[in-house]
Amino acid sequence: MEQLKWTKLTDIYGRFQAELIENYLESNGIDVELFQEAVGNSIYPTTIDGLAKVQIFVEKENLPEARKLLERFNEETNDEETE
Repeated sequence: MEQLKWTKLTDIYGRFQAELIENYLESNGIDVELFQEAVGNSIYPTTIDGLAKVQIFVEKENLPEARKLLERFNEETNDEETE
């Protein structure tokens, strides 16, 4: 059986924040896949106030670098909030 290519980096609440992280990682050469479950079983998936949990996956071999980049992203966004 083939090994899984992707591994979970983190969980984020809110699609917008997850997409910011996705763009940040991809701009630094890390491929990203986002996974988000919708509320209920409907052909029109919804989230509650956009705060549904989004899982961020990266390729296994990129996990150490992605963790460093995520830490840097969090530090940069926290610095902006305190200014």
